[in-house]
Amino acid sequence: MRVLAAGSLRVVWAQLIAHFSEPVETHFGPAGILHERILAGEECDLFASANLAHPQALLTAGRAQAVVPFASNKLCLTVRSEVMHNGDDWRSLLNRTDLRLATSTAGSDPSGDYTQELFERMGREGNIVRQRALALVGGHNSAPIPAGKMAAEWLIASGQAEMFIGYASYAKKLRQTPGLTVLPIPESFNPHALYALAVLTPKAQRLAEFLQSKEAKTILIEAGFGI
Repeated sequence: MRVLAAGSLRVVWAQLIAHFSEPVETHFGPAGILHERILAGEECDLFASANLAHPQALLTAGRAQAVVPFASNKLCLTVRSEVMHNGDDWRSLLNRTDLRLATSTAGSDPSGDYTQELFERMGREGNIVRQRALALVGGHNSAPIPAGKMAAEWLIASGQAEMFIGYASYAKKLRQTPGLTVLPIPESFNPHALYALAVLTPKAQRLAEFLQSKEAKTILIEAGFGI
C-alpha cells in the first residue's frame, strides 16, 4: 500500500503504522504539493492531508472513493527565547518589527494557509504582519528541512528568523529544545486545522478504518493532535 502523507504527520505516523498489520510505504511532503502530484498521476492508495480541501477536491473530481476526517491541529508561535521582552505575548511579538517571522508557504502547505487565516482574524494588524512574514518552508522552491529537525527549530537556530508560526502538535517537543519559547494562540484567533484522508483505492480502506479507531485516536492525542 502506498501512502502520501502531510509532513506534519511524519513522527506520529511511525507510531500509527506500528500498530497496523499490513505493510505501508509512506512518502511525506507539504499536502498541497502532494495533492498536485496525485492529480499529475502519481501512484497513491491513501492521501493523508493536513486539510479537508485537498481530499474533498479529489472526491469531487472522481479521483477518491471517500473522504474521512481523522485528526485536527492548531497553530502556535515559537520564538527565540533571548529576544523576548518582559510582558511579550504572541500578539505583541508578531507586531515587533525588529523580529523576523517565518511561516510555511500558503497554497503549497496547509500550515501556510492556516497562518493566512490567522492574519485575517487579526484584522488590520494581521495585514501588516502578513507583509513582513517570510514563507521559508513548504514551497516548491523552499530549502529542505534537515532530517530530524522541526521547521521552527531549524529556521531559528540557523538564523533565518526569530519566530515561526507552525502546528501546535510540535509544541511539546519544541518546549524541550533549549533557547526556544512556545506561545499558544487564543482559540478566537486560532484556525481549526482539520486533517482528512482521501481513500483512492479499495486496498486503502482498512488503513482508513484503523486511522479512525480508538487505538489510533489515542496515539494521535498523545502526539499533540486533536480528534
